Amino acid sequence: MLTCMDIPERAQAEALQRLADLGAQRAELLRQAKALIPQIQAAALEADRLGAQRSRAQQLSRISPSTYYKWLPDRQEGQRGETGA
Repeated sequence: MLTCMDIPERAQAEALQRLADLGAQRAELLRQAKALIPQIQAAALEADRLGAQRSRAQQLSRISPSTYYKWLPDRQEGQRGETGA
């Protein structure tokens, strides 16, 4: 009886199918993650409006600091919360 290792094309086909399946799964997860960005941005703005500490909110969002802080308005002196990175 032949195994996958006896017919390299079969093993290659199985490996390529596994890659195709994983690639499709990754693409779907990235699509879902991208769709969450507007909700995360809105939540970031709400947390900032309420005076949440910016560095803590950025950490919780799991968005890069440069992207996160671009979303936020400049704060005036005396406003509650942290003012930057």
